[in-house]
Amino acid sequence: MYPGRRIRRQRSTFSIFLCILCLALPARSMWPFSPKRFTKNSLMKAGSMGIASGDRIVAFGDFNGDQFLDVLSLDQDQHTLSVYLWNHEDFSFHKSSSIRHPTPVSNVVPGDFTHDGKLDLLVMSGSQTPNRMNIVLYKGVHNDQFGKSTPVSVPPSTLSQPIPVDVDGDMKIDLLGIPYTQSNTNSPLMVWKNSWNASQTPNSLFDLTTPQFNGTQCTLSNPHSNAVIDFNGDCLADVFLVCDDGSGHKSFQIWINNKDAGFSLAQQGSLPSGVHSISFADVDRDGTIDMVFPTCSSYSPSTGIGMGCTINIAYNKQLPVCASATTSSVNSKGQRLCRSPEQLCIADPNFKFDLSTSGDNDAFVQVPVSALLSSTANSAPSSSLLLYDTTNTPSIPIPIKLGDANLDGFPDFLLIAASGDSHTPKLLFSEPCAKGLAGCDQNGHGRRGWKLVSKGAETLETIKDARGAAFLDMDEDGTLDVLIQRTGEQGQGTVSFIQNNFYYDAFFLKAIVLNGACDNSWCTSSNGTNYLPFGVSYSGASYKYTVLDTSGRRTAAQVGQLPQTSYHSLLTPYSFFGLGRTNNYIENLFVGSTKHTDQHFINMEGVIPNSRVVIRPPSTGSDGWKRELFLRPGEWIPWVTLTVIVTMVILAVIVFVLHLNEKREDELERRRASHHINFDAL
Repeated sequence: MYPGRRIRRQRSTFSIFLCILCLALPARSMWPFSPKRFTKNSLMKAGSMGIASGDRIVAFGDFNGDQFLDVLSLDQDQHTLSVYLWNHEDFSFHKSSSIRHPTPVSNVVPGDFTHDGKLDLLVMSGSQTPNRMNIVLYKGVHNDQFGKSTPVSVPPSTLSQPIPVDVDGDMKIDLLGIPYTQSNTNSPLMVWKNSWNASQTPNSLFDLTTPQFNGTQCTLSNPHSNAVIDFNGDCLADVFLVCDDGSGHKSFQIWINNKDAGFSLAQQGSLPSGVHSISFADVDRDGTIDMVFPTCSSYSPSTGIGMGCTINIAYNKQLPVCASATTSSVNSKGQRLCRSPEQLCIADPNFKFDLSTSGDNDAFVQVPVSALLSSTANSAPSSSLLLYDTTNTPSIPIPIKLGDANLDGFPDFLLIAASGDSHTPKLLFSEPCAKGLAGCDQNGHGRRGWKLVSKGAETLETIKDARGAAFLDMDEDGTLDVLIQRTGEQGQGTVSFIQNNFYYDAFFLKAIVLNGACDNSWCTSSNGTNYLPFGVSYSGASYKYTVLDTSGRRTAAQVGQLPQTSYHSLLTPYSFFGLGRTNNYIENLFVGSTKHTDQHFINMEGVIPNSRVVIRPPSTGSDGWKRELFLRPGEWIPWVTLTVIVTMVILAVIVFVLHLNEKREDELERRRASHHINFDAL
């Protein structure tokens, strides 16, 4: 081998070595994208996110109208309410304003009570008078400040907290409950009808009126799980009431919304012994709202712990969705057999909840808590649940929280298991029935089963002082995160946020219906500032949708918007639902309001997954619905745009060079042809 060739080969080898060395350098030194905040595929502890230690979060809301979820907290003495606004850049909450209430606060309902597109605060507090709940309204301004003017006094209620409901279809927040009277605390239901008039002095918010409830009314329980949500499938919110006969036995009533004809009693029945807070969701994804609640064989009021507990799921028996668009929805006698995908908002007057425990009733399932927690390391799983937070006065009910944490379209369970002095949050994923899965029979048959999330949920297991839990979407990134309220006994504060960083190959949709304030256009404040009425916390909207999975099978689901607000229910003002795996748009998205018009709902076709939909019903009439779809830009969008531009430039250069080469070849060919002709002429 010649020396020159050996030297050139050594230089070539050295160059290759340098290239490999450059590629082996840390990716951060070359990678132009900022590192992810959370990288582990699990539930990640995010800390208090700026919430002061000692505070308890009592409500969610969009207080400044920026479409990011903010929180309202209550300090330890239950007098000071503080607004924390979400800061997207800092990925944390920043304290914005606070109110000092003169008496201990029992509950807060954020909502646009003055119908001006701004979020107000309806504060409920106890009094020295037995069975009396004082209520006042703090009017909000658009810069998330409260208390700048004198609070508006509201007629008091009994300790059974009233719930917001639009009883007359004007999309203004009314209240339904039992007003306080010394002579008769068992008075029938009354409505705090919204009569706000900004030009009236002094301001009056509500007038007590008798509602159109056609049927035998019951005495509300305290605490209760009253809700405003659609039960008969017509996309119009109905009313669910929990009743108490005075002896401790509880029952329920469902009042159907007949618009201007009032409400009619559609079903009433007894609740099982030892029942506690009731939650609502479409558990089996069949397009109907179901009930979920715990029952316990015993309960300790001093600790708030129930022993020998069971999770109960009552499925709504209702008209199913047709298997395909071509399936006939009626039989030869004209009887409706199913709902076509284009007609989801059809009422089924024969809907029913059957809570009987007979063997042939597959619409009522009871799952022992010990079976749900059987995959823990303990040889004998606990069957106890934390049912009340006794650190608050009065004690706060703790319902089972329902939310689609893994985006498969089926609600998952979030509860607090109790074992001795340890109160640990548990997340259970809903899964198709299989043999040995809790919630399914011995043969593995049933509607749904539940499996405890253990891998990746170690952060939840480290918490031993939980006193409450809730789902929320921090930073509006399309995943349901977890909020854990804590006693502080572990020295880690009273609020912990858990970031949901599991990687799912499924889609989601977020939707919110506004209340028609400012005629669905820009609002103008007293100082001339314009703003959009996004933060209104409107209760009673309803969503139904159909979607095709990757195998082409059609499924339907139903979701309610802010159905419960009593007793620190901690529900978000928007609706969040997973779509599962799909390679298509959402076929039909039916959105219902509380309007008393012929067309109280609309159908949106071809909605893009992984988006946020804002629907603005008209304040009057049935025409003029406005729809907005927001695709939240991710961190990769600018780089994708840059990559596309660079690629197009490179392709343009290649095309230009090829064009020049082709032009040159054409010129050479022309010259050769010309020369050939001249040669022949010779």
